[in-house]
Amino acid sequence: MHSWTDTLRFAFQPVVNLTTGGVAALEILARPETGDVLAEARRDPGLDGRLAGAAVRAAVHRETLLPLHVNVFAGTLADLGGVPALRDAVRETGRMPWEVTVDVCPPYTHVPRAALLEAVSTLRSQGFRICADGVGDGDAPLRLLTDMAPELVKLDASLLARPAAVRAMRTLCDELGALLAVEGVETEAQCAAARAAGAQLAQGELLAPPARLPATDVYVPAPRSLGFPPASRPGPSVREFVRPAALLPATASAGQVRALLTGTPEVSGVLLVDRAGVPVRSVHRSRFLLSMSGRYGHALYADRPAAKLGDPPRTVGLDATAWEVLDVVAVGGRDRTSDDVAVVDEGGRCVGVVRLADLVRALAESRVEEAAGLNPLTRLPGSDAITGEVDRRIAEGRAFALSWLDVDHFKQVNDGSGFAAGDELIRGVGRVLQRVADGSVAGGRTVGGRTPAGATCVGHIGGDDFLVLTDPEGLAPLAASVLDVSWSAGGKSVTLSLATVLCAPGSVADHRQAAACLAPLKKAAKGLHGASWVVGRAGVPGHEVRRGAAPETETGPEAVPGPETVPGPETVPGPGRAGHAVTETAGCAVTEIAQE
Repeated sequence: MHSWTDTLRFAFQPVVNLTTGGVAALEILARPETGDVLAEARRDPGLDGRLAGAAVRAAVHRETLLPLHVNVFAGTLADLGGVPALRDAVRETGRMPWEVTVDVCPPYTHVPRAALLEAVSTLRSQGFRICADGVGDGDAPLRLLTDMAPELVKLDASLLARPAAVRAMRTLCDELGALLAVEGVETEAQCAAARAAGAQLAQGELLAPPARLPATDVYVPAPRSLGFPPASRPGPSVREFVRPAALLPATASAGQVRALLTGTPEVSGVLLVDRAGVPVRSVHRSRFLLSMSGRYGHALYADRPAAKLGDPPRTVGLDATAWEVLDVVAVGGRDRTSDDVAVVDEGGRCVGVVRLADLVRALAESRVEEAAGLNPLTRLPGSDAITGEVDRRIAEGRAFALSWLDVDHFKQVNDGSGFAAGDELIRGVGRVLQRVADGSVAGGRTVGGRTPAGATCVGHIGGDDFLVLTDPEGLAPLAASVLDVSWSAGGKSVTLSLATVLCAPGSVADHRQAAACLAPLKKAAKGLHGASWVVGRAGVPGHEVRRGAAPETETGPEAVPGPETVPGPETVPGPGRAGHAVTETAGCAVTEIAQE
C-alpha cells in the first residue's frame, strides 16, 4: 500500500528582502504528484502536522541554512494545540525553533478563536515565529490578527491595487512590531507598488519561482525610489536590512564553525547563541579562518570552543534605525567595522544580522535621491517629499495641516527689482520656513531642542510657491514667522499669501485630494489685500479669513466680475457685513467671503 509520502515532493520559494535584494528565508511548499494531499490536510489536522514536519526534513536534505517558513492551517493549530510533529522534526534535524516561522493559513471561519490563540502562544513559547498568511484575500478578522501579534504578515498581491490598504497594513505592522510581506508578485509594477506601499519583503514568480533546489540568486528590480522618509526623520528602519543569521550553539567547537564557513562561502560570520537564542559571541569569517589556517592553528583550535576565537557581539534592537547601527559600528576597534551586527527582539533573541555595506549603500542612495529632489535656489525638497509624508499621515490616521505660501505679485517684483532681488527674497522665505521646520522660531514646538519627528515638513515646489505640512497646533508659529515680517525686494515692500487646509483623520483619501481642497483656498487668499491667511477644513463648506482685507468693489464699466463672485440671494453686501458665495471645487466646498 502506497503512503502519501511516496508521491509527495517539496519546492522552495525564496522570501526576498526588497531593500538588500537578498534571500531572507525559504518557504517550503508541498507538491504532491498525485492526489490532493493539501485538501486532505485541511480536513485532517494530524496529516497537516505531519506535512509540516516532513517539510523541515526536506530542507535538511537540501542542505540549506536559511530560515524556513512552514505552512499550517489555522484549524490544525486550534485542534492540536500546536504542531507536535513540527517540534519533533526541528529537534531531530538539529534546527533551532526560532529559525522556523509557522505560516498560519486560512480559512479562519469556524476555527475556535481562543483555541487558536492558545496554540499560537504555545508555538511562540517553544521558540517558533508566527506569520499571518493570506491576509487581504482570506478571511482573517483584524481583531484576530492583532491578538495573534505575528512577527510577519503576508499580503496577497491583489491588494496592491489598493495601495491605501497596504499602507494602512504597514502602519498596523509597525504597531505590532511585525514585518510586512507581499506574496504572489509577478510583475515589476507589482514589485514597485509593494515597495512604495512600505512592504519590506516579497515573494513570487518575478523574484524566484518555487524550485526543487533552494535558489541562491533571485531577480529584484532596481528600485525607482527607496521610499525612505524625508530627511527630518531619523532614517530607515533596521528591519529593512535584516539578513538571515548563521547561528550555532554557544558550545560549538571551532571545527564546527570552520565546516559551516567553508561550506557556505556567502556567510560572512557566525553568531554563537545560548539556549534562548541570545547572541553571546560573534565569529568573524576572515579573522577566524586566518587563525585556523596559521601554523598549528587547526591542531590548536579545532576541538576547542569556537567562543575563544570570537568577540563580544554587537547588537541593535528591531526598532533601531540605520544611523543608530552606524553608531554601534563606530564604537570599538577599526578591525571590527566589517563585523555583522546582530538584530535582537525584545527578549534579546537574535532575529538576523545587518551588514555595514547594505546600510552604507542604501543611505548613500537615499542621500543622492534627496539631493536630486532639492530646489537649487533654496536647497529645500520638492513636492514629492511633502506628498509622500501627507500619504503617510493619512495612512496613520493623523490630523494634519497642509499650507501653501507664495509671494504676492512676484512677477512684478522680478520685473521691477530684477531677478537677483527676487531670488534673494525667495531664499529668505525658504530660510525662515526651514527654521520653522527645525523648531528654532519663537513659539515653535521643540523637544530637547529639536522638532518632534514629522511635526513640520517644508517643500519648495518652484518659483515663489512653497508647501508646508505641519500638525494643526503648529500653524500659529508658521503664520507668525512669515506674515509678521516686513518683506522687501529691491527696496520695495512685499507681502505674502498663506492658505491652509486642515485635514481631520478620514477627511481625505490621499495627497491629491488634499491638494484639491487647498487649491480654492489659495485662490481666496490671493484675492485679499496685504499679507493674507485663509484657513479651511477638508470636506467642510466655508473658510475663515484670519489675515488680509477684501478688495474694494469696483463700479462702472471698467468693473469685470470674476469667477469668485456668484451673485444671488446668498450675497448680502452691506457696511461691516460679509457676503458668502459658495462654490464647489474638486469635491471640497469653499465659501468665498466678500467684505465692504
